[in-house]
Amino acid sequence: MEHATQVALTKRVIDFVDRNTTELADAVYLNPVSTYTSPEQAERERELLFRGHPLFFALSCELPKPGDYRADDLSGVPILVVRGNDGRLNAFLNVCRHRGAKVATGRGSGKRLFVCPYHAFTYDLDGRLTKLPAEGFPGLTCDDRSLVKIPVAERHGLIWVQATPGADLDVDALLGGLGPEMASYNLASYSHYKTQMLTKDMNWKLVIDTFLETWHVATLHRETVGPIFQPNVNVFDAFGRNGRLIIPRRTMMELKSQPESGWDFLEHSAIVYTLFPNALLVWQGDHFETWRSFPVGDATAKCVAEAALFTPKPAVTDKEKRHWDRNFDLLMRTVDAEDFPVCLDIQRGFGAGAQPHITFGRNEPALGHYHRSLREALGRDADGSTEAFDWGT
Repeated sequence: MEHATQVALTKRVIDFVDRNTTELADAVYLNPVSTYTSPEQAERERELLFRGHPLFFALSCELPKPGDYRADDLSGVPILVVRGNDGRLNAFLNVCRHRGAKVATGRGSGKRLFVCPYHAFTYDLDGRLTKLPAEGFPGLTCDDRSLVKIPVAERHGLIWVQATPGADLDVDALLGGLGPEMASYNLASYSHYKTQMLTKDMNWKLVIDTFLETWHVATLHRETVGPIFQPNVNVFDAFGRNGRLIIPRRTMMELKSQPESGWDFLEHSAIVYTLFPNALLVWQGDHFETWRSFPVGDATAKCVAEAALFTPKPAVTDKEKRHWDRNFDLLMRTVDAEDFPVCLDIQRGFGAGAQPHITFGRNEPALGHYHRSLREALGRDADGSTEAFDWGT
């Protein structure tokens, strides 16, 4: 992050703390409960967002060398991404062209060929079928049965894919102006430390929601991260459909007595970047975390959340590993043990019929922006104003 940006953001935080206020949206936003419960909306999300929209897939550091690969079907479509011998990424539908089995699972490195476990159909890193028994498939060639390519793009250390074949992806356009800031972190130089998958009986958007406001930190997280952060202070900026939410640490106020030239905003803040539609990139003072959230099947109230931690350099010594284990344990104690139980209660509450909307206050601007962006992408009316709403219902 450029130092001028760090200074400007620090000044905004200090001003909010001094005035005992925070970033405020123009109005209260009423978000329909049906956003989280409607089967019709869930179907539109699967088709328009998880199949038809580019998705953040991984950081470049997860696939640094030729033959490094990662396969998942969290979007509802089996996807395989591999770094080719030329150093460029290839992405395919992870579907053997013989009988449709997956040709790879999980993640790995040093791969030269992908061999289908069913009948040993074999593909190279460019997705080309290497051999086809002529006597069994007369009239067909290997080119006829190559893996189906899907769009993939890599820029600023971020990897994006689209789950269906289509046009090339423009990462800078997807980031909506965040590109230079992402580039400044040199994400490709980080090291993947750990990933954990969490399956929960709640709508996938509640995973994103829990990161997009700071109001709850002082109460819900009073025994974990509450003492670290300024209570109910946030700075929010929109970048297209994405967003940047600053959660300042209490130590940031120490900068008031220091020269601006030495201000290190990153040391004194957590930063939540929303990567539309279903991912978060979280700066935590000295490392990054990523979250991706997906619906499970056609359920409205079941999701899988993927949490990953990335370190500035590989953890080699036992001391380093203990340090990052403590960071990951704190992440799980905060989100999985404190945030997600409340989210499960919220999901159950949606079924009670208590209200047609939930309310995002003016001090929760990131939530309003995110859900307006979702409704716009789904072709819905994005207006969440309070006009014509009967507060007595």
